[in-house]
Amino acid sequence: MRRVTHLRRRGSRRVTGIVEPEKRGLRQKQKIRALSAVQVYYDGRTAERVHVMKTSRRDFIANAGAAAAAMHDLAHAQEPEHEHEHSLVPSDPALRVKSLESLLVEKGLVDPAALDTLIDTYERKIGPRNGAQVVARAWLDPTYKRRLLANADSAIAELGYGGQQGEHMVVVENTPKVHNMVVCTLCSCYPWPVLGLPPVWYKSAPYRSRSVIDPRGVLREFGLELPEDVEIRVHDSTAELRYLVLPERPAGSEKLNEEELAALVTRDSMIGVAKVTLPPGVHA
Repeated sequence: MRRVTHLRRRGSRRVTGIVEPEKRGLRQKQKIRALSAVQVYYDGRTAERVHVMKTSRRDFIANAGAAAAAMHDLAHAQEPEHEHEHSLVPSDPALRVKSLESLLVEKGLVDPAALDTLIDTYERKIGPRNGAQVVARAWLDPTYKRRLLANADSAIAELGYGGQQGEHMVVVENTPKVHNMVVCTLCSCYPWPVLGLPPVWYKSAPYRSRSVIDPRGVLREFGLELPEDVEIRVHDSTAELRYLVLPERPAGSEKLNEEELAALVTRDSMIGVAKVTLPPGVHA
């Protein structure tokens, strides 16, 4: 029997609205003016003020990340109880970031290829390694696993992980009969402390909408074909609550230690669009 469970936000309701063309055009013009203002600011003032900046580049990046997180959470707090249509025009923070990136590239201070490599590293390697350690510990330590499923925040903090975009997390366990996957239908809420930066596809409109409507089809496109008798549960992350999937431990990994197990765990398996497998030729 085919079962698909959609877990919606508590107390949520669907609100459908139509934005009149003239209002949509006004919003786009406002965003364009905001982008122009940012460009004027950086072009006209940065060069003269660099020498008086007292914060390091590392502090600047950390503060910028905290500010972006605060703005993201504020946007959710302003509309906590309903779904809304997203504009194709990027948000003001996104426009500012793109403006700054374009300026740095134009001035020859940033190599676009190097920037892409850095982002990919944080998306796939550094960030997800934290979550992989959590998963490996849960596989090996049944007591820790119980704590993780009962109180994810506390259990994850035991390993030293937590902070912005991960203040409140819930871990859901995959079993032979239940498969969990995570989506954010509003934007891109994601447990950064354990998964790093969200991948581009996670933030895309097709993934956000189709994961709720046709999760089995979406998983199939990721190369994951599940039997019809496996129940699929779709969890909707929000700014207040973010989900992490505890994938099934692969058969044949019984003799691997914690570090070896962590090396098997992928970002996609902790989002729920893939399973953890042993690489070809690897025998426990």
